[in-house]
Amino acid sequence: MQTETDTKTKVKNYIIESTFDDVEKIKDDTLIFEEGILDSMGLLFLIEFLQEEFNLTTSDEELVVENFQSINNIIAFIESKM
Repeated sequence: MQTETDTKTKVKNYIIESTFDDVEKIKDDTLIFEEGILDSMGLLFLIEFLQEEFNLTTSDEELVVENFQSINNIIAFIESKM
């Protein structure tokens, strides 16, 4: 069973590795779209990562900025799906 810390580490590492952004720039509450860390294509890849890594399915209704705007929001979304 995954802990919140394990999940957060996986998500954060994915975002850092896929964007090559500065590790120090990406905090748990950083607004990743407003800061330009991810764009709409990055969101699609993030959703694919979440599906593969955590066996989640995401409905069209769940594809809202609030679910993916920060690492904290992504973790809350994952936890709500599990």
